[in-house]
Amino acid sequence: MDTTSLKHPNLVNLLEVFRRKKKLHLVFEFCDHTVLNELENHPHGLPWDLIKQITWQVLRGVSYCHRHACIHRDIKPENILLTANGVVKLCDFGFARLINPGENYTDYVATRWYRAPELLVGDTLYGPAVDVWAIGCVFAELIKGEALWPGKSDVDQLYLISRTLGDLIPRHLHIFQTNEYFKGVSLPHAENVVPLEIKIGKPAATNIYLIDFLKRCLDKDPLRRWSCDQLLRHPYFNGYYFEVPDEMQYEEITQVSRLPTKDKNKNPNQNNSTSNQSNGLFPQLSSNDPSPNEPLRSTSNPSVYQYKFDHLPDI
Repeated sequence: MDTTSLKHPNLVNLLEVFRRKKKLHLVFEFCDHTVLNELENHPHGLPWDLIKQITWQVLRGVSYCHRHACIHRDIKPENILLTANGVVKLCDFGFARLINPGENYTDYVATRWYRAPELLVGDTLYGPAVDVWAIGCVFAELIKGEALWPGKSDVDQLYLISRTLGDLIPRHLHIFQTNEYFKGVSLPHAENVVPLEIKIGKPAATNIYLIDFLKRCLDKDPLRRWSCDQLLRHPYFNGYYFEVPDEMQYEEITQVSRLPTKDKNKNPNQNNSTSNQSNGLFPQLSSNDPSPNEPLRSTSNPSVYQYKFDHLPDI
């Protein structure tokens, strides 16, 4: 798949790429602020309408990426931009990778507070469900005004998760115990489990659809975690729709003037490949990066794919 086809109203658009003084400059569409700014302005949680507006659009953008075999892998408040009109723009695809079966995946480091259990223990079998977990963590943070599980280390993060959701699934527990990175380290047992309803607090805990939506995002088993498309059809969003630019309007927005870069050292007969590739191309989203082996379809949830990787994530 060509990454130039990754255009969606809820993904930040790269308008121009040019070189000046031996430096490469990337020009993106302007966005007014980030979700992190909203959290700073609402330390006790965002307004209910705004929470739904942001979450719905994030799911649309990530769903589009997943349908095009792209995993973002670093969804967090800082990477969710907002325009003055409230349109979400998912950005920072530095950790994102296109899935190309048969190739190897490179190592990466994602933000701990939003990392799924399979990544924290070093599982080499993971897929788009890691993005869904991150969306669930962001959703809870929008409600609470603070991170759901602000772990100080990977082990602490796993402990906080297990204290709310219970013990890790057997596969993840086995991987943790056999992972050399955790050699000599034992996972503390959470004696006093704090259910998600208590952790999230009132009045959110009394909204059965909201709690169920959150639990679908934060299922410990990635094979049972709902996909973005499923979550968009969850009763929490019944009757909801946020107006975003349609395809025609979006194409008009992205059709900006692109002038060839003036480079006195450039061979006049050489094709301007940089200019051609910049049209709609997301930075650092290279289709040449190593990718996982053939995806495996979950037997319990046919819409969920898992991918086998030949590495352990950096811990």
